Amino acid sequence: MIPPEFVQQLLSRLDVAEVVGAHVELKKAGANLKGLCPFHGEKTPSFNVSPSRQTYHCFGCGAHGDALRFVMEYQGLGFIDGVRELARRVGMEVPSDPRSAVEREQAALAKAQRKSLSELLAQAAAFYAKELRSEPKAVQYLKDRGLSGRIAADFGLGYAPSGWRSLSRCFPEYGLEDLETAGLVITQGGDEGSPEKRYDRFRDRIMFPIRNVLGEVIGFGGRVIDGGEPKYLNSPETPVFVKGQELYGLFEGRAAIRQSGYALVVEGYMDVVALAQHGLRHAVATLGTACTSDHVAKLFRFTERIVFSFDGDAAGRRAAARALQAVLPLINERRSASFLFLPPEHDPDSYVRAHGAPAFERAVEEAKPLSSYLLDVASEGCRLDTPEGRARLLAQARPLWSSMPDGLLKRQLIGELARAARLPEAELLAGWEQARDAAARGVEAAPAGSRPPAWQGKGLRKPKPSIPLRSALTPEDRLLRLLLVHAAWWEQLSAEAHQRLLSRGTPHARLLTWLDRVVAEQGPLHWAALRALLAADAEAMDALQATQRVDFESLDLQATLDEPQGNLLLLLEQLDRPNLSENLGRPAIGQRG
Repeated sequence: MIPPEFVQQLLSRLDVAEVVGAHVELKKAGANLKGLCPFHGEKTPSFNVSPSRQTYHCFGCGAHGDALRFVMEYQGLGFIDGVRELARRVGMEVPSDPRSAVEREQAALAKAQRKSLSELLAQAAAFYAKELRSEPKAVQYLKDRGLSGRIAADFGLGYAPSGWRSLSRCFPEYGLEDLETAGLVITQGGDEGSPEKRYDRFRDRIMFPIRNVLGEVIGFGGRVIDGGEPKYLNSPETPVFVKGQELYGLFEGRAAIRQSGYALVVEGYMDVVALAQHGLRHAVATLGTACTSDHVAKLFRFTERIVFSFDGDAAGRRAAARALQAVLPLINERRSASFLFLPPEHDPDSYVRAHGAPAFERAVEEAKPLSSYLLDVASEGCRLDTPEGRARLLAQARPLWSSMPDGLLKRQLIGELARAARLPEAELLAGWEQARDAAARGVEAAPAGSRPPAWQGKGLRKPKPSIPLRSALTPEDRLLRLLLVHAAWWEQLSAEAHQRLLSRGTPHARLLTWLDRVVAEQGPLHWAALRALLAADAEAMDALQATQRVDFESLDLQATLDEPQGNLLLLLEQLDRPNLSENLGRPAIGQRG
């Protein structure tokens, strides 16, 4: 783990004004510096940087922190990656790696390979950009689509020549294995004495470099010019490129997303570029796949509002329904999502070219809220004037509603569904809770008219489940349980608290390091989704078992408890005195079930 002393030494070598000033235009304002906040849209500067305190603060949105917090928030990094990024800038080596020598060697080899692949892809992107300037038909195609040279340069657009081995002019060692690993070339044959054939994957296509949030080229999308199939061709998945986690245009649009206050998700590369040409630079596109929870989580690291824009045809409706399923587990009172359906004859590219940016922005403001669209999806194919149709509505709505995290929005939606089904809200909620509890026990829900439990009808509350205790829990056990079950709370802790928890050298710290990485890459996932990731990670499971007192059984039960977030802060205060409860002869906070 990273020692606290190293973090302090690192911060002492940095100037917060220089770190912030690399991304924000700052002007002198007395003893401080002032500029437009990069975390929310504003016209009057309210973002202050204090060189004397080595902190920044926005009086508009409340963003506050030091150089490390700024890098984490601005670049969407976790604590460890943020430390590494700042250490790289000042030439310091991050110490203390708990992995074995073999694990460190494997990680170093994987890192070296990723770096090598990124360098090859960047070299290919430069080659394609140069080829574009010398290919009249490609330039004319972009002009016909209304794109300027400036936009083409901003997005690094290029052209892949029609030859089978054009990349050999860029890479003299055309037989290099990493060219195939990077998805730039395809190799066929070479088995049982047959000659090996090696050729470029992309030929005679407009090329769209795909960058990660750090600006590194990780893949390409290619569009045909003169017809042919497939219309769009994407890089295959590689060690640096996972389609279900990356979004085209996110690197280019990060600042605009923060300034506009929302991210616009569209279906194609050309939609992103065309909207940028008309001044709408906050659009991103999925990469030939349905929108995933990973995509949504990544966007929620940059904004609290997402607008999904899909074609109005049947395919667009299906894509929107999948996006709804992806966003529901991550939605809450602070976050919002809405769905924009353009006329069937239009996509965002054609619509903005036909009607202009102001008309498109008006359409965005009229997009359907998530709550309304959920009702639309749930009621599809249902005749709501019949009991059967209303029952089907509820059957289709229940898995969608159940996937939402608990909160006020989920509570309000139950009322909307109850009104649509013409049922009392309490009756619907009780029925769904009974079905959920029955499913958890692996039994059928009690039929109507059966005898109720003893606690019903006597003024008693339903007893809450308690967490079985094998031995006295420490505050660190309780903290780990709360943070795994409520991953969003991890994001809300300060950089100091992150540093304190990650540097303890315990199995709990190893698990929190894993959590930090997951939250940084995918956002604060709901416990059900995080549980699946944890179960699939061998190292994380080893750390979980090493804690001795935290396991899936206790975590699943923890997820059913309505524990206030304030307990997290109390446990943090107790962390430096872990034997307190033993000394007093009683368990720590929340230990009694």
